[in-house]
Amino acid sequence: MKSNPVAWFEIYVQDMTRAKAFYEAVFQGSLEELKNPDPEGFPDMEMWAFPMSIEGTGAAGALVKMAGCPSGGSTMVYFTCEDCAIEAERAAAHGGEIFKHKMSIGEHGFIAMVVDTEGNMIGLHSMQ
Repeated sequence: MKSNPVAWFEIYVQDMTRAKAFYEAVFQGSLEELKNPDPEGFPDMEMWAFPMSIEGTGAAGALVKMAGCPSGGSTMVYFTCEDCAIEAERAAAHGGEIFKHKMSIGEHGFIAMVVDTEGNMIGLHSMQ
């Protein structure tokens, strides 16, 4: 492979208002509403994208509410953080829970794992 293997991610949710508030609070930023790409096939689909840059590195992604796609799935997405312990504490303070507190992964930095308000486990990664 010539580039990072992940190009896009979707985190499926049941309660978009609750999930959007959780992610905006944990990462202290605003999500942007995306237009439904298939309103005829999925009339109730709702998507909110994480901040992204075409020129930046890493994967872009969104929260998605769509009939038939349960939350609490098995996909693990790691978000880049300045200090993953801070975002883990924010997650717990905003209705999520810490599954694994900040731990060293050697020369590759640190990770923490949290469960969001929809039952999805996400990873947090930082170099400090």
